[in-house]
Order: sequence, then C-alpha cells, then structure tokens
Amino acid sequence: MTATDQATPDRAATARGTTYDAPTDQALPGALSLAFARASIELKTFFRERDTVIFTFSLPIIMLIILGSVFTETVENTGITVSQLFVGGMIAGGIASTSFVTLGSGIASDREDGTLKRLRGTPMPKTSYFLGKVLLVLVTSLAEVALLLAVGVLLFDLELPSEANKWLTLGWIFVLGVTACALIGIAVSSLARTARSASALSNLGLLVLMFASGVYFLPVSALPEPLIQVGSLFPLKWMAQGSRSVFLPDSLASLEAAGAWEHGRIALVLVAWCIGGLILCLTTFRWRGTRER
Repeated sequence: MTATDQATPDRAATARGTTYDAPTDQALPGALSLAFARASIELKTFFRERDTVIFTFSLPIIMLIILGSVFTETVENTGITVSQLFVGGMIAGGIASTSFVTLGSGIASDREDGTLKRLRGTPMPKTSYFLGKVLLVLVTSLAEVALLLAVGVLLFDLELPSEANKWLTLGWIFVLGVTACALIGIAVSSLARTARSASALSNLGLLVLMFASGVYFLPVSALPEPLIQVGSLFPLKWMAQGSRSVFLPDSLASLEAAGAWEHGRIALVLVAWCIGGLILCLTTFRWRGTRER
C-alpha cells in the first residue's frame, strides 16, 4: 500500500473532489463558561497595568486618609469622630470608581483599538463579553471595599457592625450599586468619541457627583439645595447614604438631607437606575468607533 492510499480521510476525500465533515458531537462552551474565561483575561489585563491599578485603588483611600486626618473632632453626644463619618461615603465612591470609571474608559479603549470589532466577529456570545466586564468590576469593587474598611479600622478606629442585618444591608447596596454604576459606565463609553475623552468624562463626572452626593462634605443637609437635588438624581448619593447607615448609629441619620436613612427609597432608586442603565446600554451601545463609520 502506498503513502497515498494511507492518506487521512479528509485529505483523501479532498483528492476525490468531495468534502469531509469533521465530527460535531463536541459541544461548544456555554456563554457562562466563556464569561468566566473572559473575566480571567480582563482581570489579568487590569492588574498588569500598574498605573491604572494604583490610580483606581489609591484615589478613594488617599481622599479618606486626607479627610480623616483633617477632620478629627468628635460628633457631640455620639462618640463618633468626623473621620469615621467619611468611611461609608468613601466606600460608595470607591465602588463607583472601580465600576463606572473602569468600564467607561475600558470599553471605550476596547472599541478604539478594535477589540470589540474582533470579538463581535467570533462565535463568542455578546453577553459573555459584558458578563466578563461585570465580573471584573465585582472583584475590583470587593477589593476596594476591603481596603477602605481596613483603613477605617486601622487608622480611624472604625467599629465594624456586629449585627447580621447591617452586613445584609451593605450587601444589597453593594450589588445594586455595582450593577447600576457598571451599566451607566457602559452607556458613557458610547458617548465619548475616544478612549481618552471617555476617561476624562467619567472621572470628571464622578468627581462632581462625589461633592454633590455628600461623599466629601458632611452633613449632607448643609449642602446648597440645588446641589442636593442634583446629587439625588444619581445613584452615588443613595449608595453613600446606605453605606453610612451600616457603620453609623441611627442617631446620625439626622446628618442626611431627609434626616433618615430611607432604606426603602435607596433600594427603589438603585433598582430604577439598574433598569434605566440597562435601557441606556441597549439603545446607545455601539461596537464600532465613530471614525469607522
């Protein structure tokens, strides 16, 4: 028997002018498994960019240390220092930084360098890409919260709550806050023309909202009324208010604009932003840059 006769089935079939169908009994990976694979790539890429990692994690921590070091007096009849008041708000700011800013600039960069265009041409479901991004911000947001709590405990004697319901409150605020900020970040990534402008837009927007939401200024009720109204339109104000309710006694709810923690309203606003953010993403998201059209 010659070497030609021993050719593999597909090559022999090609020689006869026919086609050979490879076995198709092996199932393709599901959308969820591809999402975890994509998240692994996103995390590796994120942590390899040291400048981005340092800026993302350090900004809320540095602001907390500065504010906590400047304002050291104790709130009357509470035993709570002003520096401890800032921890809850900065946790909300840290979550917004690792979700809204990260996705706003990151997806714009993927669009500009052609990553989105290439991924769209692969068999990978589109949902796997977005789920990978969401998993990225979940991991980084958890890390940010842990770091801020560590700073609060070690430097400002913050007492962590012992009640399970307090941690449950922090949990649902975290999940809804990350979801809302991530969806808004995805929508903002489509508004900017370039990755550089997306980064500037998201960072500037976050900085303004931090002031309007009472993250850098307490009591919130002392802010100008127009600024309070602007802050109340966005999720950051409600995330900060909810986070403060976890680490502060109920007597300090008087520092809020409404004089109460308003957990029900916090949940309604964050859920509304999750729904609204999803609608914005579905209606505005684009896979190609404006220069490719």
